[in-house]
Amino acid sequence: MKTYNDLMHSYRQELRDRDIPEATLRSFLFELTSEMGIDLYRDKDQPANEELVKRFEEGMQRILKHEPMNYVLGYSWFYGYRFKVDPRVLIPRYETEELVALILKECDEFFKGQKELTAADIGCGSGAIALSVKKEDPRFQMYATDISADALALAEENSRALEADVTFFCGDMLEPIKEKGIRLDVLISNPPYIPNKEELEESVRDYEPHVALFGGEKGVDFYEILLSGARDVMKERGMIFFEIGYNQKDMILAKAEKYFPGADMRVEKDINGKDRMFCLKFE
Repeated sequence: MKTYNDLMHSYRQELRDRDIPEATLRSFLFELTSEMGIDLYRDKDQPANEELVKRFEEGMQRILKHEPMNYVLGYSWFYGYRFKVDPRVLIPRYETEELVALILKECDEFFKGQKELTAADIGCGSGAIALSVKKEDPRFQMYATDISADALALAEENSRALEADVTFFCGDMLEPIKEKGIRLDVLISNPPYIPNKEELEESVRDYEPHVALFGGEKGVDFYEILLSGARDVMKERGMIFFEIGYNQKDMILAKAEKYFPGADMRVEKDINGKDRMFCLKFE
């Protein structure tokens, strides 16, 4: 009978042959054992649970075809919260957790003493940003939009599971916010920002939704839409936060200066030292 240690060291050659990191296997097994209340490292030499072995073997066959591990599991961890994910939405990335941390920190300072804040996450996907911000800071009256009704259905599932009060609207970019006459203190978006012709990893290209990936020839089309329309939905004093592509800093700053001349704006680097988080303050 296989032990957990046997499982942890299996599929090595197959993973190498398909250029899949071995850490993917360890992460997958860790999640399965955690779900069953098994300590993977304490019990590594114990006979593996038969049901777990079946799930592990079936899941690994999908992973070896480059299906993302989180789709196989059916969930992803983000900012300490568990989010249901499937091919209707992008899998939340750890870099985006840094954006959430920046939003919470900057809003604490900029809106110090303000008891209520109105915010919208545009292109919310699984709801990871909107729901995490709301869970961490209940002051926010949070709205979230997406053009995909399927993505919103999943985001609403996550909202119920996390007991986070977020209002969802289906529509293109800022249009639902404009139509409802909502005025925002904070505008947030992690829009599609990959240039149309950029090559993608197989797991992303073949499994994740393309509507949530590509942002035009240079990847910045949606930032133009958001910045050009932001004045129509925001209060006289507010903040804008974007996640951006690592090589888009200068383009985004130029567009922001065009629509918010003289505003306080900057781009912060992520944990990997890449330009990733755009922050703008105006008043």
